[in-house]
Amino acid sequence: MKRVIWIVLDSVGMGEAPDAADFDDIGCNTIGHIMEKYPDLEIPNLRSIGYGNIDGMVGVKPVAEPLGTFGRMQEISAGKDTTIGHWEMVGIYTPERFPTYPDGFPKNIIDEFVEKTGVPGVLYNGVASGTAIINEYGDEMKATRKPIVYTSADSVFQIACDESVYSPEELYEMCRIAREILTGKHNVARVIARPYVWEDGKYVRTANRRDFSRKPDEKNLLNVIKDSGQTVYAVGKIEDIFAGVGITEAIHTKDNEDGMDKTIEALDIVENGLIFTNLVEFDSTWGHRRDVDGYAHGLEAFDKRLGELMNRLGSYKGKESDDIIVITADHGCDPTFKGTDHTREYVPLLVYGKSIEPGVNLGTTKGFAHSGEIVKDFLFN
Repeated sequence: MKRVIWIVLDSVGMGEAPDAADFDDIGCNTIGHIMEKYPDLEIPNLRSIGYGNIDGMVGVKPVAEPLGTFGRMQEISAGKDTTIGHWEMVGIYTPERFPTYPDGFPKNIIDEFVEKTGVPGVLYNGVASGTAIINEYGDEMKATRKPIVYTSADSVFQIACDESVYSPEELYEMCRIAREILTGKHNVARVIARPYVWEDGKYVRTANRRDFSRKPDEKNLLNVIKDSGQTVYAVGKIEDIFAGVGITEAIHTKDNEDGMDKTIEALDIVENGLIFTNLVEFDSTWGHRRDVDGYAHGLEAFDKRLGELMNRLGSYKGKESDDIIVITADHGCDPTFKGTDHTREYVPLLVYGKSIEPGVNLGTTKGFAHSGEIVKDFLFN
């Protein structure tokens, strides 16, 4: 039996990429700037694998004898978002940026959305912070039953609705309709359902978020694994990112802790193949919200769960299993940087397991697909 536990720390980049200027991101460094503010951050398990030994890593102390292999990867696709980053990991190169809408979506798109969904109209239709926009328009949304439509610097069509007005399932159906509308030159990366509720004197988003992604190329690593008869077990928003392509089983999660719970539980479910996990809170809860304290505490919390996962490797229902852990990121989202958007950064690559030669420095590789190649080589050799 062979299994890979592939964990994407959503947005945990490690310093500006060589082409950061093309994305107006000179000076960003997600982990480096967090370490500046928290120099005593306790992440012993990440460090033990070789996190601080990665070329260019700032602020994380190296260890004398890393337990795993380590390196960093430079994105080559034209973007810095979740979809493009994850797709590149499995071998899908995206040479052109997905469409974005700094001035909001065209009238014909909104008109078609209103007509096909049957809603009485939409509110806002512009670039906004999700947590701010629901509090600005939440009362009006409840009074008029008009969904809040907004976007960001990423290629996203986001629909926010109060769960007391439209149920999550009703919101998901709106998103499916929007996904069908947004084709051709308007084929955005993701349509995102953003349900929220009134709680403690303000509107807050719930864990019922769902992403409806454009379909990726069928020629990708996930389908290779699936077609070989092995399991591709998606944890968190992985299923959404790939629009179900190449996934054999999936489970959604409410936060990072739940994501790690489900990942560890999968060791008793998956006999052969890939457990593919996205931990989204680094991005959605702390990165975009520019919450440095939350981001730092989230890293410490993940590190504790990583230790638990490392100790659980090597066994499936009492039988020996050859397991490795692969840890990386899909882009940056420096909580100390300007704005609230993703940042174009190198991402770390850590590989750990009894079959992995310890202490090997992988250096810097062009393309996130290098992480996928490691997964493929392990599962098929």
